[in-house]
Amino acid sequence: MKIPVHGYDADMAGRPTNKPAPAFGARLAALRKALGLTQPKMAVMLGISPAMLAYYERKATNPTADFIRKAAAALNVSVDQLLGHEVKDGRKHGPPSQLEQRLLAIRQLPREKQKLVLQFLDSFLRDVQQSKAA
Repeated sequence: MKIPVHGYDADMAGRPTNKPAPAFGARLAALRKALGLTQPKMAVMLGISPAMLAYYERKATNPTADFIRKAAAALNVSVDQLLGHEVKDGRKHGPPSQLEQRLLAIRQLPREKQKLVLQFLDSFLRDVQQSKAA
């Protein structure tokens, strides 16, 4: 874990700014950090200098469309997500269904226990398919 030094992360180029980053830059930095990428590593991925990436993260209010597309691809997110647009998936949002709750519980089991649950499910689904065919 990196410890902020004088208000900025050790992977940030240059000196810290007194102004908050624009919304786009804050999202860009947060997504980069969530993937465990440093500014120098992401700059190489984008074909730009670390100083330029720092500019986009801390000062730029009008990033180019080309940069936005490249950054979204590097971060494995949509352009809409990077720009902060709400992306609707067409599903109702609310508490997880009983099936989703069970799947979450299964994901938290040790690998061997997960295999047992999957074997049971496979067997059950096979039986259902066979009874439909009969």
